[in-house]
This record gives sequence, structure tokens and C-alpha cells, in this order.
Amino acid sequence: MQVSEYLAQDGIGLGQLVNKGEVKPTELLEIAIGLIEKHNPALNGVVQKAYDMARKAAGDGLPKGPFAGVPFLLKDINALCVGLSTRQASRLFADVADDHDSELTTRYKKAGFNILAKTNAPEFGILPTTESLFYGPARNPWNTDHSTGGSSGGSAAMVASGCVPLAHANDGGGSIRIPASACGLVGLKPTRARNPLGPDLGDALGGLVCDHVVSRSMRDTAYALDATAGPDIGDPYWAPPPARPFAEALEGVKRPLRIAVARTDFMGNPLHPECVAAIDKTAKTLEGMGHHLDEGMPAAPADMVTHAFMTLWTAGMAALAQGAALMGGKMAGPDTLEPMTLALVEAASKTTAADYVIAQVMLQRISRFIAQFFEGIDVLLTTTLTRPPEKIGFFDVTSPDYVGTLTKAGDYVNTPVFNFTGQPAISLPLHQSADGLPVGVQIVGRFGAEDTLIGLGADLERALPWAGRKPPIWG
Repeated sequence: MQVSEYLAQDGIGLGQLVNKGEVKPTELLEIAIGLIEKHNPALNGVVQKAYDMARKAAGDGLPKGPFAGVPFLLKDINALCVGLSTRQASRLFADVADDHDSELTTRYKKAGFNILAKTNAPEFGILPTTESLFYGPARNPWNTDHSTGGSSGGSAAMVASGCVPLAHANDGGGSIRIPASACGLVGLKPTRARNPLGPDLGDALGGLVCDHVVSRSMRDTAYALDATAGPDIGDPYWAPPPARPFAEALEGVKRPLRIAVARTDFMGNPLHPECVAAIDKTAKTLEGMGHHLDEGMPAAPADMVTHAFMTLWTAGMAALAQGAALMGGKMAGPDTLEPMTLALVEAASKTTAADYVIAQVMLQRISRFIAQFFEGIDVLLTTTLTRPPEKIGFFDVTSPDYVGTLTKAGDYVNTPVFNFTGQPAISLPLHQSADGLPVGVQIVGRFGAEDTLIGLGADLERALPWAGRKPPIWG
């Protein structure tokens, strides 16, 4: 197989070629390794390599799943894999090797994926940029002065540059959707508990976190979800079972939808003109398909949202730090944590158990309020970010001012509310700014309704195709 042929396929396309015997997994792997070695010096998307492990897996024979032999990357957060280390982009976990596979990793392997590396992330996945002091910044293949977004920025850089067709990502406040928007990719945050977090976790950050992939096609997004979705043994809760395979939703939406269109962020603030242009273009296309559009946005109470989110995040960071001490013996301090993370951990010492429970109650109230809004609509159309991708350095990772930095992050992203509610939301690469930077459009569905988002995304992919747009760093 030639590199040009590899680049022309999505993951399902490559898997089909392997399953037909037209190409070998070893061929795909060596092309992926060559592309990573070519582009990673400029992008810094891959931070751990396991090429020999992947070569052995390809030689021994991989399962004949839908992604048979497809090279695949795991983000350096959550997805454990024997032969690699899940360091959370932190010195605190630098010496902890994975001694088992996460259930999600097991399902990726059963689908045929060949795991060959781990990707860059911000420390503990806190910020909507990928610039940890431990790994250094990941750079956007559309313009290396700009951020990939975060926290799945390393995965996004490698997929957007063509090194692999799709890669693992996770989302606790937008971390699948944000880098998908910044790098011109598809990024679906599934319904809460659609994919497993076991055996190590039942949930993460009180249900805010979920895992999936960033990809270049709706087809890969849907088939990957079919490969991994479903509860694990002992899960504390699970998502409503789908009525049909998610891949069948790629046929498109078969009825007119009621779509609310929002041209502000969730706090009512104006969006960048490029974001408004992205919404307008998408809305016009959807209206042309026969859908019913109205202006609308659930008015989430800003003070309650901010307070609850900060309480859960500070508590979550402290729990990670204490867990590290139990697992590897390292203690939280200036030699093991970035200044902002350490400040978050220290702030959590002032948070009581009652504060945490109250924050959970607040999030549940917000979720019920937004669920009522969705009783009158099928999907909400807005943008993923409030403006095009920021430059590297916009977020100061050396500052201990976590309140100021997270406030800047909150002004930049349009995503966390749907981590509170657990609803599925997808970022689609439907627009580019005048200076060539991607601008993602976010579509949010009802709880459990990924099929609606996949069908609508597939319709938009056909109407406003993005596959022909390639960044300067490509292939």
C-alpha cells in the first residue's frame, strides 16, 4: 500500500481492505509509524511509543473486527494498556506502568485496532489546551502557532495530520469536542455511561467524564461506538440501550427535526463572527433539508454552573493526587504537579463533603432544567468554541491562579453544560475562518440519542463535505 492510498481511507475503509486480504496490518502499521516519525517533531502529538508491541501484535494476528489492523492511539488519560503508561501528563504518575488493560482498551483490541502509542494531554486533562510542563505543547497542524485544544489535543493533532484515521479521546468538560473543533475533526461525546470506565472506575468526576474517539469521518465515529458501547460488569449505571446499531444511523435522518439555534454562548455572551457564520451556514443547510428551526438556548444559571463545576473539579484533582500517593508513593507538591494543579489540590482541602454533595445536587437541578428545554426540541445547534483556536500560550500553565485560568477557559468553550446533563453532543468540522483555522459546529441531542446526532452528522457530511480540506501538515 502506498501512503497516498492509506491517507485516502478512513479507519473502516482500511479495516475492510485488511479483512479482504488486500493489505496486511504490518503495512498499515509501518505507514503510520513513518507518518508519526515525520510529523511528530513539529506537532508533539505522540508522547509514548510502543512500536515493537504493535509490530508483534500485527505479526501474531489481530482480530478480524471492523477495524482490523487499523493503527490506533490512546490518550494519556484513562485508557490503560499493558506495555504503556497512563501518566495523566503529570510528573506525579511518571513512574507508574499500566499492569492491566482498561475494559475500553480491551474492546478496542477486539475491534481489531492495533495500539502503537500514547498521545499528549494537559496535566490531568484540566485545560482546553494541550500544553503540559511534562510533555510540552501539542501543535495544531493547521497552524503550529495555535493550540490543538484540549484535553485530547495530541490525539487530534495525529488524526488531523493523517498519521492515523482515528484515535482515543475523552471528555469531562469538552475534551473530545474542543480539539475536534480546533483541528477540523469529528468529535462525539456520547451519552453518559455509553462507554465503560472499568474496571478501575465506575464513573469519573461525578459522571462528567466519558470516552470515545476523534476521527475524520462520521462512519468511523459510528462504527467505533458500536465496537465499544455497552455497560461493563458492576457499572453503577448505564445508558439506554440503542434501538439499532449506531452504524445504521449513517443512512441519515428520516423525519423533520425540531432544531433550536443558539447564536450566543450558554451564558448569553456573543460569539466570534466566524462562529456565527458557521452556525448560519449550518442552519441554512438544515433548513434546506426540511428541518424546523427556531432561535433558542437553555438559560443555565451561570453562578450555579460555575460553583458546581469548580467544586467537582477541585475535589477530582485532589482525589487524583491522593490516588497517586497510594499507587506510586509520590506526594503532591511543586516537584510533582504544575502550579495550577497544585493550587486546585490545595483548594480542595477547604471543600467539605457537604460542599461536594451540594454541588452534585446543583448539577442535577441544572440537568433537569435543560432536559425540560429538550422536551420541545430534538437537537440544539450552536458552536463548540466561542472563537477560533487560540494561540499556544494563551493559557498560562505556570500560573497558580486556577480561578483566573479556568474563568478564561469558561469564556472560550461552549461545552461543559452537557457533561453536567450527560447528553450526547458532537462537534462537526463545517467551517473555516478567513485565516484558515477550523471552526466546529456543535449539535446536542437528547439523552441516549446518539443515533440522531450520527444521522444528522452524516447528512451534513454529505451536504457540506469536509474530507477534501487538509491542513498544511498532512501526509
